[in-house]
Amino acid sequence: MATGTTAGENCTNVRCLVVPRFNLLTLTAVIEPIRIANYLSPDALYQRHIHSLDGERVVASNGISIDCTLPPERCDKDDIVFVFGSWGAEFYKNPKMLSWLRLQSRLGARVCGVEIGSYLLARAGLLDGHIATTHWSYLSGFEEQFPDVETVEQLYTIDRKLMTCAGGTGGIDLMLSLISAEHGERLTAEICDQMVHHVARPADETQRAALGHGIDSPLQGVIDAVELIDAHVSEPLKVPEIARHVGLSQRQLERQFHKAMGCSVVQFSLLTRLQRARVLLISTDLTVREVSADCGFNSLSHFAYAFRKCFRKRPSDYRQAWPEQETEPYWPGALGRYLDTSQVRRRIEEGTSRKPK
Repeated sequence: MATGTTAGENCTNVRCLVVPRFNLLTLTAVIEPIRIANYLSPDALYQRHIHSLDGERVVASNGISIDCTLPPERCDKDDIVFVFGSWGAEFYKNPKMLSWLRLQSRLGARVCGVEIGSYLLARAGLLDGHIATTHWSYLSGFEEQFPDVETVEQLYTIDRKLMTCAGGTGGIDLMLSLISAEHGERLTAEICDQMVHHVARPADETQRAALGHGIDSPLQGVIDAVELIDAHVSEPLKVPEIARHVGLSQRQLERQFHKAMGCSVVQFSLLTRLQRARVLLISTDLTVREVSADCGFNSLSHFAYAFRKCFRKRPSDYRQAWPEQETEPYWPGALGRYLDTSQVRRRIEEGTSRKPK
């Protein structure tokens, strides 16, 4: 992959700093809109650079390697620095990178953490007192590690000269917003046409459609119940309490929930709590007991039993999302996979009702 484009007279440098196992999609989502902006303009508006402090070639999570250069010691105040991190970046602590990021921020460059790259900005101390986001699956771990950052679940944030992005295709929407602010909505609209990306989503758009549960036309009561469950992971609400909050009888709620989600409210609540536990185990130093309590389990043995039933690993064995010896990342526990098969549904039911030995 080429590391730069021909510069126009007043073009903006877009500097992409990658760490090992970064997500190639997130990088592409950021650089494609600026490539197309150059393609549609008489003079190049942007020049991209791909940098790394981890060697001249860096391997992405899909196994594709890219050529990188060292970042400049000092960036111009008009530069935009993007930090790309994914699997494992929640514990990435290269002191050279953190120092470099602090310096560029002091010099006035715009700095953006993409996906788990937000962890690196926070670890450098840049996000304290700022609004920030990260990929939804790591948001609970991010909140735990960086309590001084105001976290939000949305596509991207722009807070003064510091930005964060959830990753995935959210990078497209962030770049369209930046291009529009600098070069106008007409150019942005043409870029959307070229990418067949309609329409550009706003910053505060939620990252997940119905929290990723694959519902085509959910009833409002089910949506409200899902949001309540998600908001009360640490102190789970009882089903009658949830029904009262959403304005349904318990029987109506259970019937609608089964129809939309394929499981009971209790089963869904358990899986939501276990997924949060998995993220905390991966991305924080909390003990297994602390994670169990944070996710609303009154009994450590019950937590361990339910966790192993769902993920086929003990909580203590799940402290690394992508072990070094594994060639590809593996993220078990997708809702569809677990709720659409009777075998796993039985495992969840056992986790809710059967007492551990």
